Amino acid sequence: MKVLMINKFLYPNGGSETYMFELGKQLERMGHEVQYFGMEHEGRCVGNRVDAYTSSMDFHGGSKLAKLTYPLKTIYSSEARQKLRLVLDDFRPDVIHLNNFNYQLTPSILLEADKWRKESGHACRILYTAHDHQLVCPDHLCYQSIEGHSCEECLGGHYVNCIKHRCIHGSRARSVIGCAEAMFWKWKKVYRKLDVIICCSAFLEKKLDTNPDLRGRTVAMHNFISTKKAPAVEKQDYVLYFGRFSKEKGVGTFVEACKALPDIPFVAAGSGPLEGELAGIPNLKNVGFQSGEELQRLIAGARLSLCPSECYDNCPFSVMESLMYGTPVLGADIGGIPELIDAGVNGELFESGNADALTEKIRALWDDRTRLDAYARACGTTRFDTVEEYAEKLMPLYQG
Repeated sequence: MKVLMINKFLYPNGGSETYMFELGKQLERMGHEVQYFGMEHEGRCVGNRVDAYTSSMDFHGGSKLAKLTYPLKTIYSSEARQKLRLVLDDFRPDVIHLNNFNYQLTPSILLEADKWRKESGHACRILYTAHDHQLVCPDHLCYQSIEGHSCEECLGGHYVNCIKHRCIHGSRARSVIGCAEAMFWKWKKVYRKLDVIICCSAFLEKKLDTNPDLRGRTVAMHNFISTKKAPAVEKQDYVLYFGRFSKEKGVGTFVEACKALPDIPFVAAGSGPLEGELAGIPNLKNVGFQSGEELQRLIAGARLSLCPSECYDNCPFSVMESLMYGTPVLGADIGGIPELIDAGVNGELFESGNADALTEKIRALWDDRTRLDAYARACGTTRFDTVEEYAEKLMPLYQG
């Protein structure tokens, strides 16, 4: 089987790229042929036989002339259609597997993919893995960044609310562009061309199903996780937060809990715009961004891991990795987080955004070491799909 993976970034940039690269490698191990399409970039590490990629779009840099054309290019891209057609004519895939494509590649690639399979007569399935709420929310997070809370006002196609609340980076102009993009493709009914939409949580599937163009095409499948064993480290006395230091991830609430519990040692690992708020707290140690074995040892050595998100996190790797490495999780009761934690067995939940509730839960668990140790032991029976198991589940969806 020939599989064309599509993602705007073809270099390590985040969770969706990790998902695509690991899945692509597994498909090749299973004997399938895999090629990739997306933006050109100096860090690109995968590609296609005809070397066809779209021009790089840097929304945070680039020339003033280039930025003037970005508003239109983020809605529709004739270049993306032309370059994709070169790959389709050469590779003739049996499956087109889309990941993140909005703004840089645009949904116009769906028009070209559907046009190609009709004109060529080649049976080709078009699948999309939804890593977020982009198809129903212009900001993709269902989160009002200025007000600082989750939001569902755009669900049902009411995208003008994105402008009303300046949801995209707090910018009216960017929110107008995001709204225009969503409205245009709603009018074109482009997402009806998707055969299957893979949702990384049942929660996400429910939200996407609010769009009648998506309903009936969705299927929930939690992400896979590496089969690496937990490092052999002793548990140490600290509570861990690792991830992005940002408002929507609940870092402000986390900081309040740290200050309210001065006798409990906390460790934070990551980076982000709220990094300054972590400074000057005696019982909080910020070790910065960590990865690889250093991060694994940090996770495995913690008594407790926190996931205090205040946006609709769907299938956070931080929760999955903590449980797989034997560390109980105290997670916010929001998005897909409750689907991953077996509350009362390998962790607990608290009310998202409620600093008092988070503080009380941490105190109760820290003071009840017997319960915390039982949760840690229960983590040993926690199971998530390996990439091999996940790929096998994909096969019926690929074949139709």
